[in-house]
Amino acid sequence: MNQIPDPLTIGGTTFTSRLMLGTGKYHDFGLMQAALEASGTQIVTVAIRRVELKAPGHDGLLDALNLDQFQLLPNTAGCRTAEEAVRVAKLARAATGVSWLKLEVIPDPKFLLPDPIGTLRAAEILVGEGFTVLPYVQADAVLARLLEAAGCATVMPLASPIGTGKGLRSPELIRTVLDGAGVPVVVDAGLGVPSDAAQALELGAAAVLVNTAIAEADDPVAMAQAFALGVQAGRLAYLAGRMTSRDSASPSSPVSGVVRLPDPELVDG
Repeated sequence: MNQIPDPLTIGGTTFTSRLMLGTGKYHDFGLMQAALEASGTQIVTVAIRRVELKAPGHDGLLDALNLDQFQLLPNTAGCRTAEEAVRVAKLARAATGVSWLKLEVIPDPKFLLPDPIGTLRAAEILVGEGFTVLPYVQADAVLARLLEAAGCATVMPLASPIGTGKGLRSPELIRTVLDGAGVPVVVDAGLGVPSDAAQALELGAAAVLVNTAIAEADDPVAMAQAFALGVQAGRLAYLAGRMTSRDSASPSSPVSGVVRLPDPELVDG
């Protein structure tokens, strides 16, 4: 799929796609591979705690990924504390040789909301250990600036809770994160349809990360392609610059010179 000639740079690496994909919830690896291909993605995230890195007698998830084609983005899904996340990150790097990390610190089992304090603490440690850290957070501009100051390569505010498909529930908060951001802002979690992705890119987000909306679609491959188109449309719209919204209607054709009939009230008089 053709990409807009408008590269995205994260951690010193340049990408042409602004759509990142997760690898969970697919019925099988073949379907996952087909969806990844249809999406045009170049960054793929995997939950290291749920991956059999050395699966004896059969291929595991990492064996199903062409690591020459994708930037692998291990994540710390399932970690409840900063200490757990740091430990899993180091295990992931030792096992894969990859220093990129999607940092997740999520102690909340019901709504799966990230812990801002634990996330910042873990990010500071991991950046100091040489990781390229992409932290998953709520749409909090103050926290985003602190993470940026700590050396994170992006910030990744959620659109809505993980796996809900509810789309951008707080676009104004996303705007506050975008305002003055010095690193790419990647909207992550809760996107349901390609128009959600387009909306995020229209706001100025650098990219989106999608998993459930594609993996649980009736046709994941078609949905992956649809999300790729949504991302491209949103980015192109952002670069084009939207019109100014108005409180009253504005005709698209001039009204001067229109042939009019006499005013009925004047005729009756």
